[in-house]
Amino acid sequence: MNEPKSFAVYTLGCKVNQEEGAELAALFRQAGYPEGDFAGPCDIYIINTCTVTHMADRKSRQVMRRAKKNNPEALLIITGCYAQTSAAEIAAIEGVDLVAGVAERAFLPQLAAQKLREKNGGGPRIEVSDIKTSAVFQTISDFPGQQPRVRAYLKVEDGCDQSCAYCIVPRARGPVRSLPPRQALSRAAALLEAGHREIVLSGIHVGAYGQDLPEGDLPGLIRGLLALPGLLRLRLSSLEPQQVNEELLCLMRAEEKICRHLHIPLQSGCDRTLAAMNRSTDSARYAGIIEELRRDFPDIAVTTDMIVGFPGESEEDFAASRAFAEEMAFAGIHVFPFSVRKGTAAAALPGRVPTPLIRQRAALLSQSAQKLTAAYAARFIGRPLRVLAEQTVERSGQKLCFGHSDNYLGVVFAQENAARGEVYEVVGKKWQNGEIFACVVGGIKVE
Repeated sequence: MNEPKSFAVYTLGCKVNQEEGAELAALFRQAGYPEGDFAGPCDIYIINTCTVTHMADRKSRQVMRRAKKNNPEALLIITGCYAQTSAAEIAAIEGVDLVAGVAERAFLPQLAAQKLREKNGGGPRIEVSDIKTSAVFQTISDFPGQQPRVRAYLKVEDGCDQSCAYCIVPRARGPVRSLPPRQALSRAAALLEAGHREIVLSGIHVGAYGQDLPEGDLPGLIRGLLALPGLLRLRLSSLEPQQVNEELLCLMRAEEKICRHLHIPLQSGCDRTLAAMNRSTDSARYAGIIEELRRDFPDIAVTTDMIVGFPGESEEDFAASRAFAEEMAFAGIHVFPFSVRKGTAAAALPGRVPTPLIRQRAALLSQSAQKLTAAYAARFIGRPLRVLAEQTVERSGQKLCFGHSDNYLGVVFAQENAARGEVYEVVGKKWQNGEIFACVVGGIKVE
């Protein structure tokens, strides 16, 4: 009798991809495949790819080569966003056996079994359907994948209907599809029963949740989640500026369980560049949204995404964008050097910014981002913070507990036998290397 084939999953890219990678692993375990270590020899390697930038594509190809080096005879399966947009390109890479699109991931164990039976016959197989025709939210496995942290990601939405000039995501993910509320609540309840205390609502365009459903919207889903027993915190992932509306603010005012942290993509602080990007807002409207947020929640952490080097971005445009970011006093900025994505509107735009200049601008904006993050964190030195204990870490030879405050500050503190999933009240002492070092002033027992 043949031994069952071992598998390993490697995921690149965003938190949504990471959650989907965990579901893929759960799917293969449920099908009877033993899980191995991607760094070692396995019979099946599954690479869940990202394609948001050309660097993401390159990293995916590097991981493919690494897998084949670990075991040249292994079945190599490539799936995810890069597979969806560039199936033929990937199939041409030596050693690739199966290319599966985003919609095909739920059937990967069956596809893998078929390919194993024909391993010595035929070339690479491509199983990629037209994602633009997808109309229903698809779960990869019946239950959320195993997540190692007390903070669990719950994907409730996929796809995007926006047409930002730089973005390939609609081509890779298709139109907006939402997980029906009943299913979302059921999966959330399963996460809470597994011991998770914080749920992070995730998706490609979370704020669009429900727009494709006959009933249900994001505020309604939030209310349902808040009523679940065992939920300590609910964190929202990225929301577009126009989705931070009065209904959401009312919910946040009424419910302390909703974390005081919102990630609101800006992309540029220059109106000329925003218009060229086909973004749905301008700097004045964006600033008004942030001002309204801070009137209600003065200490809220607002983080964002920004792109540098978009075609046509002049030195004056970049300077205006950087100055606006500093004026907004973001708690964090994800800086993205512009990356040409074939098939997007930006790929055809004139005024390409030279790569060395893009790198220079990215470095300058990153410097601003580091200063803004440090300034935000400094506001909480000497003030109480409630921190969800997540894991044990080592700092300068000392074992400490690490966790996040509800406003998404990473905090380390000494607490003997700290319990994962328990909240501790701490006071920050110093900000160092991207973390607040704190001391415990009292434990808060969470029933």
